[in-house]
Amino acid sequence: MPNENSENNGNNESSENSVENDGNNENGNKNKKSVNHEIMRAMGLFMQLGFTMAFCILIGFFAGRFLDGLFGTFPVLMIVFSFIGSGAAIKVMYDIVKDWE
Repeated sequence: MPNENSENNGNNESSENSVENDGNNENGNKNKKSVNHEIMRAMGLFMQLGFTMAFCILIGFFAGRFLDGLFGTFPVLMIVFSFIGSGAAIKVMYDIVKDWE
């Protein structure tokens, strides 16, 4: 019979240790999920900023090119609207980052 008690004591200790380890693993998983969530959120922000900048400049470029075709002032409006698109991109990016915080 003493062997059974010693086995039970050993099992109780190991079950207590497993409960403690499970608690640590849960906290570790929550921290990993939190960090992964923040990384994905930051990656989404950077992608949004890149696409926003590219599309604003491209819209300005093609609008200027279209108007140059209408008025016959080939490079002038294309350059002007490209700069306007760049300014709009900077403004929109500022607003996105400001809202993100």
